[in-house]
Amino acid sequence: MIRIEVIAGDQVLTATLDDTPAGRDFASLLPLELKLSDYNGVEKTADLPRKLDTTDAPASYKPKKGDITQYVPWSNIAIFTKPFSDSRGLLRLGEFDGPINALTQAGEVTVQIRLAD
Repeated sequence: MIRIEVIAGDQVLTATLDDTPAGRDFASLLPLELKLSDYNGVEKTADLPRKLDTTDAPASYKPKKGDITQYVPWSNIAIFTKPFSDSRGLLRLGEFDGPINALTQAGEVTVQIRLAD
């Protein structure tokens, strides 16, 4: 398990990345600053600097609130603020350890993502 922090304004949200090729590859990109935008009212998305390792990735995933994912066809990060249906090309990277209220507000939010101490 890889522990990370997502800083949104003055709030620090903790999350745990999965011990998978994609989760470890995402961790290798950190620290990152991303501007997350609303997408379909159920997720916050941002482009990543490159594609992640999708070795052994399932063909689809059914996300729940608080999941950190990558939408493989677009190579972006998608943080789900509400549950969603099983989606082809969606790859789970990890999940938040608690509430994600700082990310559920409407509009864009800039976050810093870093490895936890």
